[in-house]
Formats: sequence, structure tokens, C-alpha cells
Amino acid sequence: MNEALMKKWLKSKNVSISTLLLENYKKIGLNNDQLLFLIQLKSFVDIGEHFPDVSLIAERMQMTREEAFKQIHALINKGVLSINTLTDDDGKSQDELSFDLLWEKIMLSMKQEDERETQEKAELSSKDLYSLFEQEFGRPLSPIEIQTLNMWIDDDHYEPELIQMALREAVLSQVYSLKYIDRILLSWEKKNIKSKDQVLKETQTHRNAQHNASQTNREESRSSKPVPMYDWLKEFKD
Repeated sequence: MNEALMKKWLKSKNVSISTLLLENYKKIGLNNDQLLFLIQLKSFVDIGEHFPDVSLIAERMQMTREEAFKQIHALINKGVLSINTLTDDDGKSQDELSFDLLWEKIMLSMKQEDERETQEKAELSSKDLYSLFEQEFGRPLSPIEIQTLNMWIDDDHYEPELIQMALREAVLSQVYSLKYIDRILLSWEKKNIKSKDQVLKETQTHRNAQHNASQTNREESRSSKPVPMYDWLKEFKD
């Protein structure tokens, strides 16, 4: 490479392209040609030419000026490009390209995808819970019981793993009733218990306290009786 070409290379500017655009351009309805055209537009905007000469872009991409204008109109119609008219201090109007709609559309697409994934995960968790409850109860769930499960997830926003832990506590107590499980969940809600780890911690704290209390009595310390389970519904009985 000769010296002139090297200087030209070193003086050339880099175009900053967000990976979010590269990852999501298909999802917002753009094709490869439109993505490349956007990058060409941005290369001019990045060096301060806020309304580039379309002829230059057409020359770069080896297309006619009319085809380049069609690309711009297509991007505007897709809601990813806009032309804003600004007025300077001298009262002169000047047009400039804006990519704000592009970023807004990408953010909206990502949000919708995240919501879809959350919904799919919730639906999968619901199905898993149905199977788990039917397995523990030894019978199919009734329509009312299925509705109760859905309400726990959709209305009360209980995490599936928390519902699973409440079922576990009910099974250990040999009480196969959704009303009983609902009271356990309400008890945990009052205690601000929202996760499996918090349930395990609360249970262990209670059992440790019971174990320490039993050691104060010599007869109880020699007893082989297991530490009683935590009665989560004690507050409902008092």
C-alpha cells in the first residue's frame, strides 16, 4: 500500500453500529439491502452530514438516484427513519435524518420478545404445576382447582417454585387441599416470603430454635423424637 493510500486509510472515519441493530433488524421487518442502506446513511450522519446527498449513497451502492430515494421512502414507511426540519438561530430551516424511530422500534421488539418468553415460561410452569399437583393428589385436578392455580400465578403473582414449596408443605402435613395450600401462601405473603430459599431459611430457623429448646431439657435431649414440622398456619389458629 503506497503512502497516499495509507494516509487516506488512517483519515477515514469508523461507523458506529449497535449490535442491537444487527441482532434485531430482521425482527423489525428490514432486509439486508435496507440494513446496508441505513448503515450508509449513518456513515454520513456520523461525520456531521445530517441530510446526506442521496447521489453519493447511490454511487457507493451502485444504484440509481431514484432507487436510492425509493429506499429512503421505504425506510420511512417502515417507521425506522424520519426527516425532521430544524430552524437555526437565523431562522433558516434545515432538514436532517433521525434514527430515533429505529431505536424505538428495536426496543419495542425486544420488549415484546421478552414478554413472549415470560409468557411461554409461565405457561410451561403452569403445565408443570398441573402435573405435579395431580401426581401428589393422585387424581386429575378439577376445573375449579385449575382456575385456582391460574389465579395464584396470574392474579397473585406467586412464583411457581413458591407454589411448589407450599404443595410440599401440605404433602408433608398430609393435607391434600388447595384451600390449605392457599393459606400457606397467604402466611408466606404476610411474612414477605417470596422464594424457595426464603422458605427453606425460615423452616431451618424454626427447626434450629426447636432443637435448641429441646436441649435445655435433659429428657428431651435424649429423646429420639424428630423435631416437629413448622406449622405455617399457626397464626390462623391463634
